[in-house]
Amino acid sequence: MKKWSDLLKNLTLLTQLGLSLVTPLLMCIALCWWLNTKHGVGGWVYLPGFFFGLGGSGMTAWKLFQSVDKREKEKEKKKKISFNDHK
Repeated sequence: MKKWSDLLKNLTLLTQLGLSLVTPLLMCIALCWWLNTKHGVGGWVYLPGFFFGLGGSGMTAWKLFQSVDKREKEKEKKKKISFNDHK
């Protein structure tokens, strides 16, 4: 049973990560579409929108990497035995 709960936990985290990475890109493309259809801005607006969306996804990935790295360093720090902390 523990194996299934770990599997579902990891699947949920992977799905959340995928949505977090794809959402900024889709929102920027949707904004570009809205600008193009409602306000008559040219098709050139999709190019900066795509790059801004990739930038937002990159920032999400970078923040996730930093948080995982920080968590790993804290785990590693707790494993070390200091002078006053003998276990």
